Amino acid sequence: MTAPARILLADDHALVRRGVRLILDAEPDLTVVAEAADGAEAVTQALDNDIDLAILDIAMPRQTGLQAARELSRVRPELRTLMLTMYDNEQFFFEALKAGASGYVPKSVADRDLVEACRAALRDEPFIYPGAESALIRTYLDRTRAGERLPARPITEREEEVLKLVAEGHSSKEIALLLVISAKTVERHRANLLQKLGLRDRLELTRYAIRVGLIEP
Repeated sequence: MTAPARILLADDHALVRRGVRLILDAEPDLTVVAEAADGAEAVTQALDNDIDLAILDIAMPRQTGLQAARELSRVRPELRTLMLTMYDNEQFFFEALKAGASGYVPKSVADRDLVEACRAALRDEPFIYPGAESALIRTYLDRTRAGERLPARPITEREEEVLKLVAEGHSSKEIALLLVISAKTVERHRANLLQKLGLRDRLELTRYAIRVGLIEP
């Protein structure tokens, strides 16, 4: 028999991890061998363990699932990734694909679609959960007819990292230590974020971070 695919499961809620693990471990061809509570820990676990597939929650402390997926696609390009999210949002689907993931599954339908999504990812196939397919195609066609491009990222990856940590309440000094940059660079990124996003202060940055799924409300 072929050995089951080895899965890393990253979610900051232990109860969610337990539930997802029960779903996956019930399948003969899938087994969860590592867990992580945030994106940075997920990257470490993926590098330290023999993993075939990483399932990453989008909204996690320190580093989001999308940020972790981007880093893993650079350092372990052969590793398959799949996003798990509370947010049913077309932007997340396109961001997941750009980050190197095979797609994403809303937590609300994980019991129904996650196993199929894992198998698709392991076959290196994109996965669109059934409820999103028609909406995504319709949106794409509507934009194409209108001559519009797909929505672009308004901020850089580094600015996104700073934004997330600002919204989590870290000071510039703390962010500088976490990202191994100077506090002055952090302040420059913060100023750029306010200007690019048309926002005024930390509170509005936090609201924006919640709206785009970088942190949970």
